[in-house]
Amino acid sequence: MAKDYRDLPKIRDSLSYLYMEHCRIEQDGMAIASYDLAGRTRIPCAALSLLILGPGTSITHEAIKNVALNGCSIVWGGEECVRYYAQGYGETRKSYRLINQAMRFADSELRLDTAKRMYSYRFPEDVDTQIMTIDELKGYEGIRVRAAYSRMSKEYGVPWKGRCYKRDDWNVADPINKALSAANSCLYGICHAAIVSIGCSPGLGFIHSGKQLSFVYDVADLYKTELAMPVAFSSVSSGEGPIDKIVRSKLRDEFRKQRILSKIVEDIDYILKYADNDDGPAFDTDSALPASLWDGK
Repeated sequence: MAKDYRDLPKIRDSLSYLYMEHCRIEQDGMAIASYDLAGRTRIPCAALSLLILGPGTSITHEAIKNVALNGCSIVWGGEECVRYYAQGYGETRKSYRLINQAMRFADSELRLDTAKRMYSYRFPEDVDTQIMTIDELKGYEGIRVRAAYSRMSKEYGVPWKGRCYKRDDWNVADPINKALSAANSCLYGICHAAIVSIGCSPGLGFIHSGKQLSFVYDVADLYKTELAMPVAFSSVSSGEGPIDKIVRSKLRDEFRKQRILSKIVEDIDYILKYADNDDGPAFDTDSALPASLWDGK
């Protein structure tokens, strides 16, 4: 029997993610278990925030139900974890954060304020984003990212010729571009899990726009130069392989070490100026509780 919602750990307290491929996943009591040539591995999904299913995986209906009831998000991805195909259910049943996000997205002034808050998060404190236009902010961001690539190339001794890859041909990229793609994909996955778990929409972006993952890209950009890029460059510098597995392993360790899920949730609330309200209906402890009626205000 799956764990009751009242016993769920909050997304801030969950582990980061687990990538699985070439295995069968079944229900195992209150958890799930994977079966492959090496045998059986029990997975405590109540303490996991994101389960990434790669090629060659199959999962039973009961296992899917158990994962969903335990507040673990599921993403179906491609080989080397560099493709995103579909997602499962999030953790919360409340819509307060989604309403707040939609209000800030729909109002042009609030959207501009939110975009500037996102840029100010990663710019030096002496950069006043409030007096800059969006075009100026994008230009400054481009300079910052290019400088970060150049700095890490020198620091880790990895040649850098620019961001170059083909989406339909993984093997054509050089090692550092493969490492960056793998790192970014994992970062997107963990940001996506945090976003849907707290009830926000991955599609309502403030800087990125037009895709169902626009807000995922917005949030991931907050951490790329400080998290994904160093892991990618250090992985290539180590000379170990295969590079995608090394990147995933190192990035998972960094996620745990930096408590990145807690940070993502706190940063989203800061950027969207959201104040949590625990006084409302207990939708998370009773998912069948009827919704409130709008009072017209």
